[in-house]
Amino acid sequence: MNLKSRYIGILALVTALFVAACEKAPEQISLEGKTMGTTYHIKYIDDGKVSNLPSPEKIQEALDKLLVDVNDQMSTYQKDSVISQFNSSEEINKPFLISDDFAKVVKEGIKLNDVTEGALDITIGRLVNLWGFGPDKRLNREPSAEKIAEYAKSVGIHNIELTVNNGQTFLIKKEPHVYIDLSSIAKGFGVDKLSEYFEQLNVANYLVEIGGEIRGKGKNLSGTDWRISIEKPEFTQGTTSQIVVPLHNLAMATSGNYRNYFEDENGDRLSHIIDPKILRPISHNLASVTVFSDKTMTADGLATGLFVLGPEKALEIAEKEELAIFLIIKTEQGYTTEMSSKFKKLTEQQ
Repeated sequence: MNLKSRYIGILALVTALFVAACEKAPEQISLEGKTMGTTYHIKYIDDGKVSNLPSPEKIQEALDKLLVDVNDQMSTYQKDSVISQFNSSEEINKPFLISDDFAKVVKEGIKLNDVTEGALDITIGRLVNLWGFGPDKRLNREPSAEKIAEYAKSVGIHNIELTVNNGQTFLIKKEPHVYIDLSSIAKGFGVDKLSEYFEQLNVANYLVEIGGEIRGKGKNLSGTDWRISIEKPEFTQGTTSQIVVPLHNLAMATSGNYRNYFEDENGDRLSHIIDPKILRPISHNLASVTVFSDKTMTADGLATGLFVLGPEKALEIAEKEELAIFLIIKTEQGYTTEMSSKFKKLTEQQ
């Protein structure tokens, strides 16, 4: 080897060592906060490959602003929110201007109403409030049949309409007292909104969770798929166990009646989820349903709708629509589980 070749080789080696020394070791950043009456937890990997990536403080500030905007539009607990303004109006057939985000969530609600054969109904709000599970809490007693019948007049997707004019979307009431409640979808939408922010930053590996609704992409710090745990309640022992599932670039949402409920005068446990068909809290043996989908908003809405339907119908629709769902069913002997074909394939990917 001549002197020139040796010099070039040494220079290449020094350059490679210098570059390696300057490369940033991957670091997992964790953020947490409060939103939508619950908490959020976020993890993302900063591997140094994204130039000019904002600091964790700047990223959290941007995320909080996005969540405030979602609440300002879709929270029924805020009297000045867009959805509260719509609900308080009793004018029918009058176009009410809404944002693209608001329209996206309402469209999803209408679509999932069809998928779940009416079980997910975003117009159920008045009945939710009547039974004491909305912003205005009430005493734990069952409303009268007359009151339920009166409120039921405003329930039904046919009572609202979305129209587009000159690029703007409007929501229209067909019944003066219709009250939309997006709580079954909005939290999942919030997760998607934060995930979209990381996509815009070109962050390849992240995990976003709000109140148990989760969406992940890429790998964790160990280089493996993000993993989540599905909670299995044990009423008799007052404990829970966990089922661990890999999250392959998917979103997950769970719906169940073991946390939010009240007891009536007879001591019967009433779920916080109202069945639009019987106009009262559900009362079947399905303890929880967990749904995996590409979007958290979709998984969130499906989890609620399928939970309303009960185990048999939920599995029937899951097979028909090729949905990945996992059910925990209460029996006289304890708990049993069921899963759809697509969920089974998901667990086989481990």
